[in-house]
Order: sequence, then structure tokens, then C-alpha cells
Amino acid sequence: MTKFSTDEKIQAVMRYKKGSESMKSIAKSIGLHHSVFLNWIRQYEHHGEKAFIKGYTSYPAQIKLDILHYMNEFGTSVRETATIFNIPSHSTLLSWIKSLELQGGDALQPKKKGRSSMKKGTKSQKDQTLVEGSVEALQAEVERLRMENAYLKKLNALVQNKGKSPNKTKLK
Repeated sequence: MTKFSTDEKIQAVMRYKKGSESMKSIAKSIGLHHSVFLNWIRQYEHHGEKAFIKGYTSYPAQIKLDILHYMNEFGTSVRETATIFNIPSHSTLLSWIKSLELQGGDALQPKKKGRSSMKKGTKSQKDQTLVEGSVEALQAEVERLRMENAYLKKLNALVQNKGKSPNKTKLK
């Protein structure tokens, strides 16, 4: 899919506004689906040329809730609401609705981007939560010791097999 510059979007909308060409013919000539072009037209009607100047936008949770409340109160569609609030894609609203329904209002909080920082300490979180002497701690220790035994048995078997190997080199 081709990215269009702000000027290209404005020129296409202006061609439509002149009235000499149909929406579908303009969309086809620039290699775009007509529904996307219709979204451009609506955004231009609501916000003018500012609609096409995009930057990264982070929406606070309260704004997200207000937008969804507006959509429910006035009965606007997802596409109309995205156009009114100058949200680049209606799928953003769909994801907000889905996360709100599944996880509640806390799901709309902005999430930290990027890789998480390294944890300090060598013990795993599971080991830290176990209280010494508890049943779970004892079971975890038994499991760790079983793994250690199995490892040592395999290591011993490998050492013995290496000693029986015919390609054994002599040590001087």
C-alpha cells in the first residue's frame, strides 16, 4: 500500500470537491480503495487541511473514555467518530472498545513502549514468593534436586562412554 503525502491527499480531495470526477474514479486513479478516500473527504470536511497533518498521538485514558461515551451517547458509527475526533483509523476505536469490554477501564491506560528494563537480583520471581519451610518451597526444592540428580547421572554416563571410546587420545 502506498503512503500518500499531505499534498497528495489534499489534491485528491480538491479534485472531488470540484465535482468533475466521481469519488470512485479518483480513488481508482490514485490506487486507493474508495472507502479510504471517503474517509479522507470526511476528515477534510471536519478539520480542513489539518486533518492530514499527522504525528504520533498518545491518547490519555480519560480522552478515550470520553470519545467512546460520545459515540454511545450520540449513536455515531465508529468511522464517523474517528472522523469527528481526527483519529487516523477507525480500527483504533475498535481496539479501545474491545479492550474496554474485555478488561475494563484500566485497559485504556497508555502502555509503556519498548523493551522492559532488566530485573535486579538473580533469584527468579517464583523463588522469591515462596516462604522457606512451606509445602510449596519444599516441593520446589525437591524438584530442583531431582533435576540436579538427573543432570549428574547423564554427565556421569557421558564421561564413562568417552572412556570406552576407541578414538581415545593418550594423555602425556
